[in-house]
Amino acid sequence: MTKLRARLLGVLVLLTGLLTAAGTRPAAADGLPDSLWFDQPAAAALTVVNGRFTDGLGREVVLRGYNVSGETKLEENSGLPFASVADAAKSATALRALGGGNSVRFLLSWAHAEPVRGQVDNAYLAAVTDQMRAFLDAGIRVFPDFHQDLYSRHLFNQGSWYSGDGAPKWAVTAGGYPQESCGLCLFWGQNITQNNAVKAAQYDFWHNSYGLQDAFLATAQATMTYVRQHLTTAEFAGVAGFDPYNEPYAGSYDSGQTSRTWERDLLWPFYGKFRARMDAAGWQDKPAFVEPNLFWNANITSQKQEGGLLDAGTLGPRYVFNTHFYDQKAISGILMWGKAGDGQYTGDFGTVRNRATAAGTAAVVSEFGHPLSGTVSDKAPTVDKAMYQALDSRLSGSGWWSGAASSGPVLSGTQWQWDIYSGRHHELMNDNPDKVLTSADAWNDEDLSAVRLDDSGTAVLRQDARLLDRLYPGATTGSTLAFTYEDRSRDGSTTLTWNPVPSTLPQVSQLVGTGQYGLLVWRSDGGSAPTELHLPASFPSSATTVVSDLGALVSPPAYTSATPVAVAPEPGGTGSRRLLLTASGSGTVHYALVTNGANAPSAALLNGARTELAAWAAARFG
Repeated sequence: MTKLRARLLGVLVLLTGLLTAAGTRPAAADGLPDSLWFDQPAAAALTVVNGRFTDGLGREVVLRGYNVSGETKLEENSGLPFASVADAAKSATALRALGGGNSVRFLLSWAHAEPVRGQVDNAYLAAVTDQMRAFLDAGIRVFPDFHQDLYSRHLFNQGSWYSGDGAPKWAVTAGGYPQESCGLCLFWGQNITQNNAVKAAQYDFWHNSYGLQDAFLATAQATMTYVRQHLTTAEFAGVAGFDPYNEPYAGSYDSGQTSRTWERDLLWPFYGKFRARMDAAGWQDKPAFVEPNLFWNANITSQKQEGGLLDAGTLGPRYVFNTHFYDQKAISGILMWGKAGDGQYTGDFGTVRNRATAAGTAAVVSEFGHPLSGTVSDKAPTVDKAMYQALDSRLSGSGWWSGAASSGPVLSGTQWQWDIYSGRHHELMNDNPDKVLTSADAWNDEDLSAVRLDDSGTAVLRQDARLLDRLYPGATTGSTLAFTYEDRSRDGSTTLTWNPVPSTLPQVSQLVGTGQYGLLVWRSDGGSAPTELHLPASFPSSATTVVSDLGALVSPPAYTSATPVAVAPEPGGTGSRRLLLTASGSGTVHYALVTNGANAPSAALLNGARTELAAWAAARFG
């Protein structure tokens, strides 16, 4: 589907249902709270066009948010992310208002969806759908994920050092697997390649032993059908797609088989079957978010395996290239001394960009992050900053201003994780009443949640708000040419500045000062809907300065059709806000610098900065 056709179809549906008799743009009374004319469900529908996520109005879309949540791995809430819909709504509001997210990867449990073979638990599906709806009602896109780690918790016993999640007990019983043991494993992930029970169970799934894969696919179809039937059309429009299987791995390879041929002969055919189940369930217009071999992009040489769905051909638009990235060197505590720095992961994330481009589809990094407690937690502020930097651009901060034309598309990503119950769990590990886990994530000693509840029950961030609540282009009318965001996030008492404005732009540098700033460069395509950037809470309207070819001003006004630079709430009633940039014409290069560092700048300074940026943009993007 071409981008023009996607826009025309989206606009046709939008206008057919929403234009008044007089032909004017109506108020969005039937949409989410704070919706504007371009926020209707037809516009929310997500497709992949020319290798980028695109909404129903033809705008390029960037998905940013979190995984919701590791709680699904636990039994304390019966495989649900939340104890109640009220908790789900509280989490969704906080994710939008504090965490700046517009999307979530929403974890589901096969074990709870099909506790008895061949019998789908509709009560579980109803609860999942209700909790999912809380995020959709907050204006957050959702892509569900049937999650697994170490195949199943039922491979482990009450005396085990580790636990898993995913497959039901009956699936484990069918396999008759040996007593699990990882030997002297220091990290839970070592079970993937060292625990014979885990390896055998994964092997059986991929070979459809005992009909395991058939059963999973049937449950997945039933789940997708239920969700579609029990969400309204408007709500279902906010469902971005489906992630079929978390972190796939062979378990073990057959004689003569390689990681690449395993992807070709077993993993990719599975995705084809899952795609067919999506179509049968009424998800034919939504992409499958497919993951390659877990180890395809490992940054430890001894762990890396050839992969990346190299033999799958062109994926888009019915598939999205979906991958994870963790710095295992940093997590190891011995393979990376010191902390991450400017440009640390531009190469790793560049590999993701390149692979998605070669496959003709969009990319999403659906898990990334770093431990927030333990011996390597001191690296988290710099590791996470460097990962967000690499999502924003191909370039390091030091090379961005001179090489911006090579910045590349902005990557979508969902950080692991967003668990409001962090540090407040009551999980009987592997059903052992003598092993009650309460701290951190309550799962295999992990601690990665960006949020928690304080003693009053209010959601609060566990990481620097400057890092998490970011400026980013959620929707761009046209093509993004370059983007950067200097968050000025902190490592302890040290402010991290990796992309200072160069001295060759003295007026821009003076305007930004020590504040946060972002710069978007895009080429318009004639669309009438505005380009949207999420405004962090650290950018109150009164302290926000915008310098653009569309205007240079302090404290942008509320949006109207006559305001090219404006501010408006984001849909969903969470209190989060967005900057709206409306550009006319097609094929024109536009730029917009947004900062909270300017202190009552003079007209001369604004005009001077605008002149410098115009010359810079002309020189770089001509």
